[in-house]
Amino acid sequence: MRRWGDLSQDTDDHLTAGSVLDHAEMAVVVTDRFSNVLYWNPFAEQLFGRVGAPTGKESLLSLGIMEKDHPLAVDLAKHVLRGGVWEGTFDVVRGDGTMIYVRAQAVPLRHPSGSVTGIVITAREAMRSNEREKDRFGLLERIGERLAGSLYVEETLNRVAEMLVPQFADHCFIELVEGDRLIRKVSTHVHGWTPPPDSWQPVGGEIRYPPGHYADIAIRRQETILVEDFSQVSYPAPSEGAARVCGEIGMTSAIVAPLCVRGETLGLMYLGMSNLTDRRSPHYDTFDRDFVGAIATRVALAVDNALLFEEERHTAESFQKNLLPRQPLPSLDGLEIAVRYYPAAPLASHGQGIQTQVGGDWYDVIPLSAGRVGIVIGDVEGRGAKAAAVMGQLRAALRAFAQDDKPPADILARLDEWTRIVAAPEHDDFGADITNPPIVTCQYMVYDAWSRQLSFANAGHAPPLLIVDGNVTELDITEVGQPLGVRAKGVHADLVYKEETRTLPPGATLLLYTDGLVDRRPPRDAEGAPPSDDETLGVLFEKLAKVSNEPVERIADMATVAVPGEIDDDMAILVVRSAGSELEVEERTFPAQPIMVSEARRMAAEAFAAWRVPEERAELACLLVSEVVTNVVLHAASASVPRRELVFDGPPLPFDESWDVPGFEEEIAGDKEFMLRLRRGGESIWVEVFDQDLRLPRIRSAGENDEGGRGLYLVDQLARRWGSRPTREGKAVWFEIPIGGR
Repeated sequence: MRRWGDLSQDTDDHLTAGSVLDHAEMAVVVTDRFSNVLYWNPFAEQLFGRVGAPTGKESLLSLGIMEKDHPLAVDLAKHVLRGGVWEGTFDVVRGDGTMIYVRAQAVPLRHPSGSVTGIVITAREAMRSNEREKDRFGLLERIGERLAGSLYVEETLNRVAEMLVPQFADHCFIELVEGDRLIRKVSTHVHGWTPPPDSWQPVGGEIRYPPGHYADIAIRRQETILVEDFSQVSYPAPSEGAARVCGEIGMTSAIVAPLCVRGETLGLMYLGMSNLTDRRSPHYDTFDRDFVGAIATRVALAVDNALLFEEERHTAESFQKNLLPRQPLPSLDGLEIAVRYYPAAPLASHGQGIQTQVGGDWYDVIPLSAGRVGIVIGDVEGRGAKAAAVMGQLRAALRAFAQDDKPPADILARLDEWTRIVAAPEHDDFGADITNPPIVTCQYMVYDAWSRQLSFANAGHAPPLLIVDGNVTELDITEVGQPLGVRAKGVHADLVYKEETRTLPPGATLLLYTDGLVDRRPPRDAEGAPPSDDETLGVLFEKLAKVSNEPVERIADMATVAVPGEIDDDMAILVVRSAGSELEVEERTFPAQPIMVSEARRMAAEAFAAWRVPEERAELACLLVSEVVTNVVLHAASASVPRRELVFDGPPLPFDESWDVPGFEEEIAGDKEFMLRLRRGGESIWVEVFDQDLRLPRIRSAGENDEGGRGLYLVDQLARRWGSRPTREGKAVWFEIPIGGR
């Protein structure tokens, strides 16, 4: 006979450990020492959204712990396996894609001998138990951490909605004030449901809450409003469609919290519950109201920071954009060009992402004389508006220096001096100058598309990449000078920067870049040591080789994504490709004699006719050829005669007659020559006249009765552009005539 209090056999069977855990309304998970899941109870299946018993091959991370919390899971295992107790909160993505916060406690699983053989974890959904007050502070801290990691308004608001739906709400709206309007920025709902058309306003729509609406009250009072049960109260609806959808889904409760910071209302956050989900309590209470109000405070700060950051970023990027060449770049004969500029991605942990946005990287393409092109890539050390301002001054100075058409080494020497000038003056306590010029690397090239000759000088910059017939290599640069601004005093710039010349094959491609292309921030999931510079270049070479025959725009796009990781420094890319076919050119050398003017004009007329230049344009070009050649011949005849020793048979001549020797001037003038070079581009004719006279021409005013002095004036008035440049043998005078019109 059983005594009172004895358990029946049936009841005793239900008190086994397995039966108790099956009925427990708390998740229980057991792992071995290697964090492989050995057991989870039915409530754990429901909480984590997993189906079926574990096989022993699932890791603890397979429960859906978000990647950012993986270090927490590792700490949990290490701490508990040493015999400790761990407690904390995880962000978990369930099997259906929804996210919840899970509060977990882990203790050691011990063998009868006392050794730790595994881990026992108990878990529950945070804020949905009797320990809500305990969970509140931990969750607020984690929400603050997630919001602090965002520097963009859209990203910040989406993170808020992701955190609150479906764990705390079935519906989340966030609206921000823009001017005098309230604009909806977020409309997030429980998984699988979207508002029907003509009901709730979509993202981007203007929201107008009627007077007396609880959201209107929240904004006016700047306080969090709780509607605990819609069946007990009545508020005016924003629209008939909104009222209709609320009835269809059975809205039960809502909380509206204004987003206020420094006394200003930025917008509001709306959370609502409905019959779309099955919850233990379909109504919010005062605890929920206070908690959501605390969340709204953090959201408002995050939104305010993001708005300030985006405003500063927009200002800085606009500043940088206007310092770089205008887009699109001009069309240049014999070249295909593609450019890219990307500011650095901000580091969220910096708190002042604007400092990592813009920098001193720049590129430029400068039209020079007779179709030649100046090609520039440069990088000013440092980041922020100061580096961008220095860059703007250097770019403007280089463009001005380049118009002198001097060799690249001379241009870099002048730019080096200018780099010292733009530095802010500094003095020590004794008045000595301790100014530190900015450190600048720069590559300046001059390319002649008709001869395919590339002349360049380098100031400490990475060599361009040369892509020829699918092979990618670095351009061979023998003389790499020091960066601008670091040359030691007393060392002349001519000793630092040297000019080199290469001839590009037809269809060759050059890729000039700044170090932001290869110096990337490693991906967050990267394992092991970061790749070396050689390994990074190897990856870049391999990927560029695959697109070497594609358009330059495609090559530029590939270069920007070839190296994995975020852009840790701003990046400028300039891709240029030489023409695959020869450009049309004619040139001939003439004696510097007056009779040769007509010969030069005849040569020009024949060339223009062969190139099918419109008759009107050809006649104008021939006229200017005559003027320039005549100017060269006249100056050749009047050039100073070098000293020479004369020997005569007979008595010496008087001084005033000693130079009046028949045939002497003709002999001297006959030694001089000029060369006429004609080039046809896609839209222009280029004419160059070379001679041995070092004097550069200038326009002078001619009197009413003067017979000459108007040649260069005509060139200046009738040509699109004209100029002169020194050469090794003398000078070149050039002008440009458009084919289609002035």
